[in-house]
Amino acid sequence: MDITTTYLGLKLKSPIVCSAGPLSEKISNIREMEDAGAGAVVLYSIFEEQIEHDELELDFRTSDHTESYAEATSYLPTPFEFKLGPDEYLNHIRKAKEAVNIPIIASLNGKSIGGWTDYAKKMEQAGADALELNIYLLPTDFKKSGSDIEKIYLDIVKAVKSTVKIPIAVKMHPFFSSTSFMASELSKAGADGLVMFNRFYQPDIDLEKLEVVPNVILSTPMAMRLPLRWIAMMYGRINADLAATSGIYSAEDVLKMVMAGAKVTQMLSALLKFGIGHIADVTTNLKAWMEEKEYQSIDQMRGSMSYMNVDDPASFERANYMKVLQSYK
Repeated sequence: MDITTTYLGLKLKSPIVCSAGPLSEKISNIREMEDAGAGAVVLYSIFEEQIEHDELELDFRTSDHTESYAEATSYLPTPFEFKLGPDEYLNHIRKAKEAVNIPIIASLNGKSIGGWTDYAKKMEQAGADALELNIYLLPTDFKKSGSDIEKIYLDIVKAVKSTVKIPIAVKMHPFFSSTSFMASELSKAGADGLVMFNRFYQPDIDLEKLEVVPNVILSTPMAMRLPLRWIAMMYGRINADLAATSGIYSAEDVLKMVMAGAKVTQMLSALLKFGIGHIADVTTNLKAWMEEKEYQSIDQMRGSMSYMNVDDPASFERANYMKVLQSYK
């Protein structure tokens, strides 16, 4: 069975891609991902705040306290909350490229045009095969309209695209006023791929400490329904490659996403829950299903269940909403 695919112009041995997350912080894990059958690895995101912190910290340490005694150890930098700074991240890209043969996709989470372009170039120079732009803009400014926010996204993509030669993907969210329009505009702006969808982790409240705290909840298989629908709607209608993320747990999930039109499926929660070796199990089951159903390749089934190829396209739209409400017993 041929399960190879092409994503962002890169030839991958499998449509299963390890999504950005803590597992990619260790080179040993990245090697294990390759051995288990992953087609590519998206490194954990580095944030523009990390880069700014290191620059400010360096300036502070080199320009302040110049008259202090060398023994004044309290002036030494204290550990920052982020695990790896920008220099370490670039070195991590280099080490990952040396350790494995599968593509390494760097992930950048920036908040200003300058922050995106400067570091994107450094990632390219470090050897990244592609970039995933994890754009996280929370529209809390009451003076900015939806179109103002969308323009920032498009400006970021255009700026990065004009700076680097390697392909870029945008990890977009589903909260735009028109998801399909924005997907089309991102593609026109230069995005080679669209990852559907980014999860905006929501804070929680600790009732004992009366503090706002982070609370990460792993995705569940149900979460795949949203990207499944939109990928099926987008397939064949925009130029960018489509990648599915959120709720990908099994071979069946991978198959459904490919049939909807995805080039790759990104997996993280399942690996955090079951271990990196889960990739091998999914791959085995994927090939077994294809052999049973007499599929020769992944490409053969791609988009077969998309909006443009199913007998009843309305099943992806409002008609399906009515059917669901009426079908529950």
